[in-house]
Amino acid sequence: MSYFTVFKMRLRMELQYRGAMIGGIACQMFFGLILVALYRALYAGKPQSLPIESVATYVWLQQAFFRMMLASDSELVDKIKSGDIAYDMCRPVDMYGFYYARIMAQKLMGSIMRAVPMLVMASLLPKGWGISLPASLPGFLAAIPALFLGLLCVCALENITVAFTMKTLDPRGMQGLLSLLMMTFSGNLLPLTLFPESWQKVITFLPYAQLLDAPIRLYTGNFMPNEALRIYAIQAFWVVILIALGEAMWNANKKRMIVQGG
Repeated sequence: MSYFTVFKMRLRMELQYRGAMIGGIACQMFFGLILVALYRALYAGKPQSLPIESVATYVWLQQAFFRMMLASDSELVDKIKSGDIAYDMCRPVDMYGFYYARIMAQKLMGSIMRAVPMLVMASLLPKGWGISLPASLPGFLAAIPALFLGLLCVCALENITVAFTMKTLDPRGMQGLLSLLMMTFSGNLLPLTLFPESWQKVITFLPYAQLLDAPIRLYTGNFMPNEALRIYAIQAFWVVILIALGEAMWNANKKRMIVQGG
């Protein structure tokens, strides 16, 4: 019950950042148009087997849920650097679960606030520039649970990044490295559907591909609805592994934590 309370409080807090939401929408719309224009130029020079409409849809869905990928709990990082995290160790709750609920609420509400208006605007763009309708209704319905499992996976990855910050006291190095891996192998920089087939066999099994690539492929029809259970199983596998790893890292860090002043 305490974790749900934390989750609700963080949701309400995110609703206050309307200016950041508007700025985020404008920024992601701009970059979305730039990326689609680049892919259209690529297709003009060398047509690919994947239709440009599917690539544009992939880009807009990635941009719409960009906040889910890179949102981080700056308050927690400040507590780690200042030593104020010691107060959280006195709470009668599991620290990992407490901050997992917080980051989930932050990523969820931040994504919804940006994604809904962005997808509406992207749907108004001309064909080949904007987002297309889902390949099928079953595919669209199958993409929703996959997106939720992707949220659980990215929250677990975020807490692993925080665990490294507890050791280094500087989030920039490890956070930058892990963010680069996430952006590259989640399909944000280049849709994974454009990678060579031999690469995709490995990349699509990595945890990063479970964040947005898997639900987007269900939406676009690249993965058929009858493959949904296999995709859910892979996502659930990584959720369990990453949460267990993150929890172990947090517990190990708590035993060796040194707080300024005592």
